[in-house]
Amino acid sequence: MKPEHPAASVDPREPSLRGASLADVSARGFPRPESVTVVIRHRVRAEAVADYEQWLQRIVPVAQRFPGHRGVDVIRPAPGSSLYTVTIRFDSLAHADDWFQSSARQTLLAELTPLLAQEEQREIVTGLEFWFRPEPGQKPARRYKQFLLTLSVIFPLTLLVPVPVHWLAQRWPWLGNTILQHLLVAAAIVGLMTYVLMPRLTRWVARWLYG
Repeated sequence: MKPEHPAASVDPREPSLRGASLADVSARGFPRPESVTVVIRHRVRAEAVADYEQWLQRIVPVAQRFPGHRGVDVIRPAPGSSLYTVTIRFDSLAHADDWFQSSARQTLLAELTPLLAQEEQREIVTGLEFWFRPEPGQKPARRYKQFLLTLSVIFPLTLLVPVPVHWLAQRWPWLGNTILQHLLVAAAIVGLMTYVLMPRLTRWVARWLYG
């Protein structure tokens, strides 16, 4: 038996485009994939750090099973601090909300509460904004410092990353496309900044950045 009210489709395609004229398609703007990063801060009680680490190992695989999940990063406390920062990326705000409102997360959150020194803090940020978010009560980084720090990372990457990409292009003919090479270079730079360099660099220079 068919349901009386079928569930709404979540198919992102637009069938009407199949019959659209060249002029109509050319007049459309470029698609902009939606993406959202949720930043979670947990200030863990000193005696509960080991239990919190075990909790993290349980919750991360559960979150990864939800639709739209694009990755999670855990920034552990600097020496003398108890603040964990967890970033979770989803392809849409709707998928992020599915995870945060899920019964599974509420169950895990109930286990987490006794381990925290204060209530969980959560916010949505975009782009590189996350790396310049100060701890609660700390004044924000000055714009020129954000500029200098970002430039100090991007400039050497723009010099170094193209070298191996061009080397690979000489050996793999399918990489000879200039647009594809630029795409690989850009993807490598953004990936290195997001996952490798910025998390560490902002911690190392935190005193200067927020001073």
